[in-house]
Amino acid sequence: MDTANIRETGATDVLESEAALREIYGMPGELAAKKQLTYLDKHAKRFLELCPFLVISTQGPDGLGDVSPKGDAPGFVAVLDDRTILIPDRPGNNRIDTLGNLTVNPGVGILFMIPGVNETLRINGRARVIADTGLLTQFAVRDRLPKTGILVEVSEMYLHCAKALVRSKLWEDDYRVERKVLPSLGQMIADQVEDASVDVAAADKRIAESEKNNLY
Repeated sequence: MDTANIRETGATDVLESEAALREIYGMPGELAAKKQLTYLDKHAKRFLELCPFLVISTQGPDGLGDVSPKGDAPGFVAVLDDRTILIPDRPGNNRIDTLGNLTVNPGVGILFMIPGVNETLRINGRARVIADTGLLTQFAVRDRLPKTGILVEVSEMYLHCAKALVRSKLWEDDYRVERKVLPSLGQMIADQVEDASVDVAAADKRIAESEKNNLY
């Protein structure tokens, strides 16, 4: 949605510069400005050691952003040195949105999360998709190697305060819902593609079997 379309929605006072934003938000505090590092310190490394989940953002050639979740056992992201991490790419749906974007635009932003910890870790940098069997050997599970990995050169690293997760109560039960409040994934996708020929039961069975047998 471009600015013209935003205005058509009835939104007013669209902010189009950082200067306009600063008039509302002011400048960051001294610690918030200073906390950004260009390398992984001991706290960042420990965070990654405990982290089982991340979301990675990329941008395609059309300029649209994309975010994708990735997760595995704690420590699944390998720290190769103070400025380099390697993320294994486990089996998915083969859309390869993230990987495809990285072949044309190496910029990434990554948010790392640890269950029970309200602070998060953010890393921004440049990434490449690699198929180096030597580097990927460390990620073998059940004798299966990931097909590729995302090699990230760290440009910026900093810890993010807890406010968003405190407000959302993400690790608490206050807003937890039963899975049955939503239709099955197969049903929702069938509705979205508007294809009456989709066998929802068969689709749900394939999804369940894949989650059981094709995690690695």
